[in-house]
Amino acid sequence: MSLTLPKKVLKENPFYILLIFALFAFIAQFAGWNAKVIFTLSALGIIPLAQVIGEATEDLAAYVGPRLGGLINATLGNAAELIITIFAVARGLTTLVKASITGSILGNLLLVLGFSMLAGGIKNGTQKFDRRHVSTSAIIAVLAVISLGIPSMTKDHFASPHRIEILSIGVAAVMLVLYALFLLFSHQNSPIQPETHSEPKHSLKSDVIVLTLATITVAVLSEMLVGTVEEVVSEFGISEFFIGIILIPIIGNVAEHLVAVQQALRNSMDLSVEIAVASSIQIAMFVAPLLVFIGLLLGHPLTLVFQPLEIMALASAVITMALVSMDGESNWLEGAELLAVYLILAIAFFLM
Repeated sequence: MSLTLPKKVLKENPFYILLIFALFAFIAQFAGWNAKVIFTLSALGIIPLAQVIGEATEDLAAYVGPRLGGLINATLGNAAELIITIFAVARGLTTLVKASITGSILGNLLLVLGFSMLAGGIKNGTQKFDRRHVSTSAIIAVLAVISLGIPSMTKDHFASPHRIEILSIGVAAVMLVLYALFLLFSHQNSPIQPETHSEPKHSLKSDVIVLTLATITVAVLSEMLVGTVEEVVSEFGISEFFIGIILIPIIGNVAEHLVAVQQALRNSMDLSVEIAVASSIQIAMFVAPLLVFIGLLLGHPLTLVFQPLEIMALASAVITMALVSMDGESNWLEGAELLAVYLILAIAFFLM
C-alpha cells in the first residue's frame, strides 16, 4: 500500500523521479563534493520541482476563480527560473541573468514552438490555431524587443552609467504596466478556456504546502547552482554567457516545454502556441523588468543593456514566429525552420 501512491505519481509524471537528484544535491553540498557535481545535481533537482510548482499553481488557481487564477499563473509561471536569476543577481552575475532572459525568450519562440510544430505536424499534418490571439501576442513580443533594445542601442549616447540605470528603471516600469494591461486584455478576449480551471485536483491546504515547500527547495538548490557557476565556467571552459542563454532556461522550463509538445501531439495547437508565446512574453515583460528592481534592492543594479547579437537574435525570433504563425496554420516544415534558427543562434552563442 505504501508503494502504491509513489508508483501512481511516477506513472502520471515520470519527471518526478528526478526529485532524487535534489536529495543527492544536498548531500553533495554538505559533503563538499566537486562543483561540477553540485551544479549538475542541483540542475537536475530543479527540473521536477519546476513542474511541481507549475501544477500546484494551476491547482491553486482553480480555487480562486479564472480572474485571480490567471494572475497567479501569470506571476508564478516561470517561478523556478525567476528564483535562479534572483540568486544570480545577488551574486552580481549580471551577464548570466541577462543571458538567461534572452535564452528563455529564444527557447520558447524557437525551440519549444519549433518542436511543437515539428512533432504535431509529423503526427497530425497541418494544424490550425487562432491567429487573432497569436497576432496580439506577436505585437506585444515586438514591443518587448523594442523596449529591451532601446537601452542597448542608446547606451553610447549617455555621459554616465547612472543615466543608463535610470533609463532601464523607466523602461522596466513601463513594461510592467504594459504587461498588466496585456493580462487584462487576454483575460477578456482569450479564446482558450483551459480545463485546469474546472476542478482542483487537491485540497487548498495541500496546494499551499506543496507550493511553499517546492519554492523553498528550489531557492536552496538555486543558491547551490549559482554558487558553483564560476567554478564550472573555469573547469569546463564554457562561458557564463552560454550557461545563461542555453542551460538555465532549459533547467527552469523543460517540464513546461514538454507540455507544449504534448499538446501539439494531441492536435491542441492553440494551447501549445499559447504556452510557448505566453511564456516568452512573461519573461520579457514581467521577469526582466522585475529583476531590474530586484537588482536595486540587492545592491547589484541590473541594466537592460544587452549585447548586439542578443538583440538581433530576439528580433529574428519574434519576426520568424510572427511570419510562421500569421496564417493560423502550422506544419512540420515550419517547425523545422524555427529549430534551424535556434540551432544557428546556439552555435553562434557557444563560439562567443
